[in-house]
Amino acid sequence: MSKNLEVSYLLDFYGDLLTDKQREAVEYYYNDDLSLSEIADNLKISRQGVRDSIKRAEAILFNMEKTLGLAQRFQTMQKGLDVIKRETEKIDRRNMKIYRSDDINESIKLILKTVDELCE
Repeated sequence: MSKNLEVSYLLDFYGDLLTDKQREAVEYYYNDDLSLSEIADNLKISRQGVRDSIKRAEAILFNMEKTLGLAQRFQTMQKGLDVIKRETEKIDRRNMKIYRSDDINESIKLILKTVDELCE
C-alpha cells in the first residue's frame, strides 16, 4: 500500500485522535491533494507549520496503528468475511444443484445476511 493510501486509511480509524488542525491538514494533503502552500492559505498558518502538523499527525497515526492494530485487524476481518461469503455461495450452488435441502438453504441465508451486516 502506498504511503498516501495508508495515511488516508489510518485517518479513517484514528483521525479523531488528532487535533482539528492536524486532521484538516492531513485531509487536505492526502485526500484532497492540496499543496503545502494551499493548505497554509486555508488554515491561515505557515507552510512550515503545515508541514510540521502533517509530520506530527503521521507519527501519531502510525504509532496508534502500531500500538492498537485496528486497521490491520479490520482488513484481516474483511478478507475473512469475503472468504466466508464466497464459500457459502459455493455451498448454496451445490445445495441447489444436488441436495435441495431447505435446512441448508435457511442456514446459508442466515450466514450471508450476517456477513452482509458485518460488512456494513
